[in-house]
Amino acid sequence: MYNRLAERLAALDWGELHRTLDIQGYAKLPVLLEHDHCQAIINTYDQEECFRSTINMARYRFGEGEYKYYAAPLPNILQQLRERLYPQLAIAANRWLAYLGGKGIYPASLAEFLSQCHQLGQTRTTPLILKYDTGGYNCLHQDLYGDLSFPFQVVFALNQHGTDYTGGEFLLVEQRPRAQSRGHAINLEQGAGLIFPTQHRPAKGTRGYYRMTNRHGVSTVHSGTRYSAGIIFHDAK
Repeated sequence: MYNRLAERLAALDWGELHRTLDIQGYAKLPVLLEHDHCQAIINTYDQEECFRSTINMARYRFGEGEYKYYAAPLPNILQQLRERLYPQLAIAANRWLAYLGGKGIYPASLAEFLSQCHQLGQTRTTPLILKYDTGGYNCLHQDLYGDLSFPFQVVFALNQHGTDYTGGEFLLVEQRPRAQSRGHAINLEQGAGLIFPTQHRPAKGTRGYYRMTNRHGVSTVHSGTRYSAGIIFHDAK
């Protein structure tokens, strides 16, 4: 199972992914997780020993649904995804900083980056699984858990839109300076992923690059149950 995932990760066309991220701010990943990968992650949902925290969205007015943060050590599949996706995303993150006039600050490996998080007191793991039943949704938000955050995160669809559930599109909204916001509604095949900005991205204007704020969420699930997994690269306080 894990060898197949490693092969698919190694075969990603990062040249095209980098170009897509620069042009539109997000990029779809092809199907990386096979059905048995997805089911293995879903099967952890009722294994409470796998998690450090469970959040009822309605309680905090985040939406309707539930998500759970995995405890360390992470399940092998999620650890692989986090470690192997990070290096190329760090390259993109440093490039985005340069577009905005800054210097690259993100190290080449996840271990180095997490060490920086831990030095700032951000020691709690952040990868999570999310579950929405009929009527569930997630309000627009940003996943910031401390002073240090990583500019990208990745979400994976664990079951199939149109078969296991309807509705429940992933929402990404760009707040453009002095203009109305633009929204994207995105569906993913089971096992596919989406790279998207955690907080903001550089956008090219007539006078160079400017900072565009992003928020994400999930539209209302009309029927069935929707599962997804989120790979967040910074740890939390």
